Amino acid sequence: MKARAVLDVSKLPISGTGTASPAWWGTCAFMLIEGTGFSLAIAVYLYLMSLAPRWPIDAPVPDLNAGLILTAVLVLSVIPNMMVARWARQRQLGHVRVGLVVMSAAGIALICLRAFEFPALQVKWDDNAYGSIVWTILGLHTTHILTDLIDTIVLTCLMFTRHGDSPRRYGDVQDNALYWNFVVVTWLPLYLCIYWIPRL
Repeated sequence: MKARAVLDVSKLPISGTGTASPAWWGTCAFMLIEGTGFSLAIAVYLYLMSLAPRWPIDAPVPDLNAGLILTAVLVLSVIPNMMVARWARQRQLGHVRVGLVVMSAAGIALICLRAFEFPALQVKWDDNAYGSIVWTILGLHTTHILTDLIDTIVLTCLMFTRHGDSPRRYGDVQDNALYWNFVVVTWLPLYLCIYWIPRL
């Protein structure tokens, strides 16, 4: 059998970003799955609330301070995150390195702030159905902050090596920034559920 070239792809880049990257599609699929999980958690919360004669069940409403501070920091973190994504598109290695260090510090700060949120719920996870669902929602979102923090720290380390200045790494930084925006956006309805619905 004789082989013949059909198409010369030698000049194509070895990796792509955005929709040209399989990692981007994987990140989007992951966000879809996780978003569905958050939606189910909210549905369970509302279902339990509809069954309870009084909500919260045998507990005071959560203290607003811890959740409000975390939410403010989370929303503000979108600014450096968007800058990192833009610098990665422009392949500005020095700026990307600084931006990833800032985002790593923001993630660590948010994990520390989240540690104050669990006591602020003023209910234990095993007290009743209300306690279980609010701890579950907070725990799910904490897992997402932690997941992105680990990814950001790994990317930060990689960007300070000889492998940092490559199209593939810049694409990874953009995907990481996309996922962080997802973590921020999904927190807003969860925040309303935990802190404001009990006050209605």
